[in-house]
Amino acid sequence: MTTTAEIIAIGDELTSGERLDTNSQWLSQRLAELGVRTLFHTTVGDDLASNVRAFREARDRVDWILVTGGLGPTADDLTREALAAAMNAPLVENEMALNQIRSLFARRGREMPERNALQAMFPAGSRVVPNPHGTAPGIDFESARPGRSPARFICLPGVPAEMKEMWRESVAPAIRASLPGPPRLIRHRCVKCFGVGESHIEAMLPDLIRRGRQPSVGITVHRATITLRVTAEGASDDECEHLIQPTIDTICTCLGDLVYGRDEEELHDVVARCLVDRQTTLAVAEWGTGGLITEWMSEVTPPNPLFLGGLVIRNREALQRCLDVPQTLIEQWGENSREVVREMADRCRRMFRADVAMAVGPFPEIQSSAASPQHVHYALATPDEIITDSVLYAGHPDILQALIAKRALNAVRLYLVHGR
Repeated sequence: MTTTAEIIAIGDELTSGERLDTNSQWLSQRLAELGVRTLFHTTVGDDLASNVRAFREARDRVDWILVTGGLGPTADDLTREALAAAMNAPLVENEMALNQIRSLFARRGREMPERNALQAMFPAGSRVVPNPHGTAPGIDFESARPGRSPARFICLPGVPAEMKEMWRESVAPAIRASLPGPPRLIRHRCVKCFGVGESHIEAMLPDLIRRGRQPSVGITVHRATITLRVTAEGASDDECEHLIQPTIDTICTCLGDLVYGRDEEELHDVVARCLVDRQTTLAVAEWGTGGLITEWMSEVTPPNPLFLGGLVIRNREALQRCLDVPQTLIEQWGENSREVVREMADRCRRMFRADVAMAVGPFPEIQSSAASPQHVHYALATPDEIITDSVLYAGHPDILQALIAKRALNAVRLYLVHGR
C-alpha cells in the first residue's frame, strides 16, 4: 500500500497572496523521491481554529503530515499551539531545546529574548527535530488512530534554507526508515507537445490517459504547451524507467511531430539544438510578438552563437526604416498580409546574413463587430524558398502572444528537422 502525505503551509502572507508557497512544491518533490504520494496541499492563515481543523482533517486522511511555518516566537506563530489543541496534548517545555536556543543566541553574541522560550514548548509526547542554524526547532508528533497505523506530524520552520537542511538531516531519514518493505520510488517523465489542443491530444491517446492506468499519464497545458506527465512507482530508478519508457514510445509514435521535447526542455531549447545539429544560423523579425521569440532564444544556456539576433518592429515607419520594406508593397497589400510578412522574412535574412529567418507580422485589432476573427501571418525565409503560414487571431488574450510566437518557432523547428 502506498504511503500518503499532506503538506500544510501556514501563514497569512500565503493565503493573502503576498508570498508564493514554494515550500510545498519542494517537499512534494522530495516525498515522491522516497515513494510517498502527496494527496493534499493545504494553505491556512494565522488563525488558531482554522489550524486546528486543518490538522485534524489531515490526521484522518493521510499517513504523514508535513507542516511549514508558524514556529516563530511571535503572537501570530500558532503551529505548536494548534497542534497541541488538535491532538489534545498539552504544551510542555523541552529543556534540551531551550538550552539549544540559548546556545544559538550566545554563539551570535546576543542574549535570548524571553519570548523565544516559547519555541521550546512542545506538545506532550513529541520529539524535537533539530534546527542547526535557526531558533525554531521542529516538532515530530505521532497521533494514534483506532484500527489504523498512527499519523505522524512533522512541523518545520517556513524559512526554506532551514526547512531543507532539517529535511535532509532528520526528516527524510525518518520517513525512509518508517516505510514498509523495500524502498519504493515514484518517478516522473514529461513529454512536451505543441500544435493542437488538449482535447485533441487526449483523443489521440484514448487508452493512455484513463484513470487507474499504470504507469499513469497526466495532461496539463501552460501557455499553449501541452505536457504529458508519465508517472511510475518502482523499487529503483531502472525499474521506473523500464515501466515508463514504453508509454513514452507510444506517445511519440501516436503524436509524431506534435512532440518536440522531454522533461524540462522548452521549444526554444529544442530549436537551439537543431540549429547546432544542422549548423544553421537563424534571425527573427517580430511585430505582433514584440520580441518574445528573441527573448526565448536569448535565454538558451549556454548561449547559442547560431542565433544571430532579432529585430522588433512596432509600426509602419520602423518596418520601412529598419527592413526597407517598400511603401508600395505595404499600400497594395496592407501591413497585416502574407506579402508584407514574406518581404519581412526575406529582408531580415539578408540583413543578418542568416541561413534562415522567421518573421511575424502585426496582430490585428480585435473588433467585436467583425464577422470573423482575422489571421496573423508569419513567414520563414530559407535559401530556397519563403514558407508562409497564418494562425487565427482568436483565444484568450493572456496566451495569444505566446501561442503565436510558439507557432512561428515551431515552424522553424519543423524546417530544421525535416527540411520543410
